[in-house]
Amino acid sequence: MTARFPRLVSATTALALLTFAAPVTTYAATAQLPVANGLPTLAPLVEKVLPAVVGIQTKAKAAELSADNPLFKDPTFRRFFGERGMPQPQERSAAGSGVIVDAKKGYVLTNFHVIDEANEITVSLYDRRVFIAKVVGKDERTDIALLQIDPKELTQMPIGDSDEMKVGDYVVAIGNPFTLGHTVTQGIVSAKSRATGVEGQDGFEDFIQTDAAINPGNSGGALINLKGELIGINTAIFGPNGNIGIGFAIPTSMVKIVMAQLTEYGEVKRGVIGVTIQNMDPELAKNLGVERAEGALIMSVVKGSPAEKAGLKGGDIVIEMDGKPLHSQTELRNRLGLTTVGTTVDLTILRDKQRRDVKVTIAKAPTDQVLAKLDDRPALQGASYTTADSSDKAKGVKVTDVERESKAAQVGLKPGDIIVAVNRKNISNVEEFKTAMSASPRQTALFIKRQGEDVLLLVP
Repeated sequence: MTARFPRLVSATTALALLTFAAPVTTYAATAQLPVANGLPTLAPLVEKVLPAVVGIQTKAKAAELSADNPLFKDPTFRRFFGERGMPQPQERSAAGSGVIVDAKKGYVLTNFHVIDEANEITVSLYDRRVFIAKVVGKDERTDIALLQIDPKELTQMPIGDSDEMKVGDYVVAIGNPFTLGHTVTQGIVSAKSRATGVEGQDGFEDFIQTDAAINPGNSGGALINLKGELIGINTAIFGPNGNIGIGFAIPTSMVKIVMAQLTEYGEVKRGVIGVTIQNMDPELAKNLGVERAEGALIMSVVKGSPAEKAGLKGGDIVIEMDGKPLHSQTELRNRLGLTTVGTTVDLTILRDKQRRDVKVTIAKAPTDQVLAKLDDRPALQGASYTTADSSDKAKGVKVTDVERESKAAQVGLKPGDIIVAVNRKNISNVEEFKTAMSASPRQTALFIKRQGEDVLLLVP
């Protein structure tokens, strides 16, 4: 079970393991770790980076209970809530961590889920100063948010290259677990390019896995290398309570791309080329006559899409993008989806066992187009819809996005659902869907195509 909270892992690697004789690269690019009292130490590194890590506290109004609730008509119940006869909305608070990445502009990186729905965000510095932060931009699908505070005498953390990290490299995690304040743990890179299926990520996952101890409150904090460079934003723990040695951080290779878009647009404008893809596996590689089960296999190409214009075909295997190897369909989806719309990229493919280079221009993703919402129907609030196109293999209305814990999510709608009928009446576009829902009684039957299966949902 993957937790989406303050999250990460318990460190099982003892600091004593750092006493190896082989030279390593430190934050000061020296030949070995600093030594104090004859023993290797991380203290100089930690002292340098601690001021760049912050604590984040948020406040938000809890949902106000409706006056239509039948309990409010019970005099015995109403008397507990004073003269107004109904409970007042309560304020709820939460805590997390963040990293100062631009001291001149006051930019602070954190997780989307740390500040989601907050109406007040407070940033606490290592020197005990406190600032009210504003949101520059946020992106739920990568779980990244960019905040800004008053840029007064701040210390920033340099952003390193997560692609240079290797499994077994030592890392240090710094954050605000359980609101205890700045806490430092250490471990190693346990794995790279992990996809956990965390709700809301929708395929934009490329996590660094680590065993550095991370707990509730560490979300949004720093995962750094021994140069003192940020190489990941801690975001998740595997397990209900953390401290089991499996945690995840968003690599800076993804963070830098998202941050650039949040700075410019306040959101991520996702790109597509118009293909459906899947992972390679050994059996598939054997059937296609290729040696390695790596890359992304193109299953179909959307008519009129950039992919079709570039000459891509079903059966092509994409093995590189802009000269960098691709090991899975997740890597290709991440890199295409986070590339700025209008950018031309170089794809290397295998077709009939031969390498070919193809240039493709990134187009706007459907989720960035104008989408319809049906907020006048409470049970469908929190979802976005658009008319399905030929690539969806079904005629109707496509659910493009569903917010976590929204009414639409509680009903059972999922991104990718194609609503083909309302109360057995077929629909072919968003306008027909709106009309059908407006004319429908409170209990409405939605007939849905979901990954080739027929699904029926009842909407109150």
